[in-house]
Amino acid sequence: MIEKEVKNAASGESEGGGRIEGRNAVTEAIRSGMHIDRIFMLDGSTEGSLSTIRRAAAKADIPIKFVSRQRLDQMSETGKHQGVIAQTAAWNYADIEDLFAKAGEKGEDPFFVLLDNIEDPHNLGAIIRTANVSGAHGVIIPKDRAAGLTASAAKAAAGALSYTPVVRVTNIARTIRDLKERGIWFVCADMDGTPMTQLNLKGPIGLVIGAEGSGVSRLVKEQCDFVAGIPQRGEINSLNASVAAGVLMYEILRQRMA
Repeated sequence: MIEKEVKNAASGESEGGGRIEGRNAVTEAIRSGMHIDRIFMLDGSTEGSLSTIRRAAAKADIPIKFVSRQRLDQMSETGKHQGVIAQTAAWNYADIEDLFAKAGEKGEDPFFVLLDNIEDPHNLGAIIRTANVSGAHGVIIPKDRAAGLTASAAKAAAGALSYTPVVRVTNIARTIRDLKERGIWFVCADMDGTPMTQLNLKGPIGLVIGAEGSGVSRLVKEQCDFVAGIPQRGEINSLNASVAAGVLMYEILRQRMA
């Protein structure tokens, strides 16, 4: 149901709110609690200062991606990266409680959209925009192997980030288990699922959209209560990830309005 994007995730990882280069600067950014999407570090380096950054990043739960010196040189804007570049978020992340608060303010059952490793920042931004228009109270994304709130994602969201909070979590499957304890049930998208029009998608709900190409991972799908398919009539049996998310979000909105 969801087609693989041509754009590689790696190209999206280097786009963001800003870059912090150099060991001291990155160390201070971590220490200050700045929102950092991920840290790019020279692969194979064993120098003490980089090891210190690795430990600090692990403590702050910041993903690290090890890359070649050539890759760092390409990313660097100063030419003095010293083997490490931090990519800051273009927008601040929210907390789970912010999503519940937004639903409470509107007097509505919670409606969250969870993304299982969406890699393309343009898809992420488009989904955030549609989530806002369809009445979702927030979007939840994983920290690893997924697009973050880069400048490209923020641009594609077209202003929706001002109204739709985005939460970044360590583990999507664990987050689903925690949210179930708070009364939310979950439906994930899969081409082999029950046609969405045959499912009751009302009440407190979390919609799970899988990665481009691979779809929802097995561990995440096992946590979902239902699997929803999108009825199709054409010869092509796949949809762009953001389009599939939009179709399902609007089915949820349709049923809520009915």
